[in-house]
Amino acid sequence: MINIRSLVVLAGLLAAIHSGPAVAESIVLASTTSVENSGLLAHIIPPFTAKTGIPVHVVAQGTGKALDTARRGDADLLLVHDPEAEAAFMDEGHGGKRRQIAWNDFIIVGPSADPAHVRGTSDSVAALKAIAAAKASFVSRGDNSGTNTAERRLWKSAGLAPGAGEKWYRDIGGGMGQALNAASAIDAYTLTDRGTWLSFANKGSLLIAVEGDPRLINRYDVIELNPQKHASAKLGPAKIFADWLVSREGQEAIGAYRVNGERLFNPSADAPK
Repeated sequence: MINIRSLVVLAGLLAAIHSGPAVAESIVLASTTSVENSGLLAHIIPPFTAKTGIPVHVVAQGTGKALDTARRGDADLLLVHDPEAEAAFMDEGHGGKRRQIAWNDFIIVGPSADPAHVRGTSDSVAALKAIAAAKASFVSRGDNSGTNTAERRLWKSAGLAPGAGEKWYRDIGGGMGQALNAASAIDAYTLTDRGTWLSFANKGSLLIAVEGDPRLINRYDVIELNPQKHASAKLGPAKIFADWLVSREGQEAIGAYRVNGERLFNPSADAPK
């Protein structure tokens, strides 16, 4: 069976053949979908590659799947946003070094009609209780991503565990863009990272309903792999990219990325949140 790494490497080889001159050894970055969907990686990878000659091939998945990809040895580096799952990955001995590179926040968006009457509030747990009480449509990613894990934590704090038995709760098992598209199509609430929301074009009637809750802070970490468990990974060039992300140049590139004048990610390597 051809694994993810083989497919990515094959694509890189074909690109190199067509482009002519040989390029430096490439790396595979297993990344959360939010930094891909928001456009951040497309903004910061080209200047890194231009400087170092190291191509970075991105496998964008929910954080849970990204961590599993690295566990299998199909990635050289991780960029994820689920502190609890990341801690487990490190405790298992898969991770070598973990550093925060940026943060933004989660928000709850919902239809302009606001059937749960939560727009303009900042208590995310109270908002979820109101959404459940109103049986207002809610879209969940349901994909074991960092966003999905954050959502489950909030429901738990609300003393609720909505599932397939409730028609108002739609578990789509997809990425952030898919969840926002679904919410837009059916006028539903959903939890999203602010970066993807700001870069999302198909908002329909959706508006920001809940924001500003400290429980909605969303941290992004770069994780290098442990060479004792992943000796075959390209740890050298992966470390160069990880170091660049936390360097002044990398942090400035992250902070410079904006959509419609708004910064999507706040650099935080020097002062982790």
